[in-house]
Amino acid sequence: MSQLTTHVLDTALGRPAAGVPVSLLGWASGRWDELGSAVTDGDGRARSLGPDRVPPGRYRLVFDTAAYFAATDQVGFHPEVVVVFEVVDDAHYHVPLLLSPFAYSTYRGS
Repeated sequence: MSQLTTHVLDTALGRPAAGVPVSLLGWASGRWDELGSAVTDGDGRARSLGPDRVPPGRYRLVFDTAAYFAATDQVGFHPEVVVVFEVVDDAHYHVPLLLSPFAYSTYRGS
């Protein structure tokens, strides 16, 4: 399991959001570099998103919500969701995304 994981829940449909493409990028030398990618599983989780361990720094998750909305016959307002966060230690970082066609929210999970 990666140090950084995510879980996407479709709050409009009341179920996990399976099939969401997610990219993990890290900030280094003044630019974003892709470190890994995954597609959420049937439970809406991406457990093997990138490296097993990452150093402290700034990271972002990019969720391709347009692909998910198209696959579920929904019209969404946000074609992608970008979540930027800081890793400060070697703990596990879980970044859930609560998604609907016209809104989203995120938080640091456990």
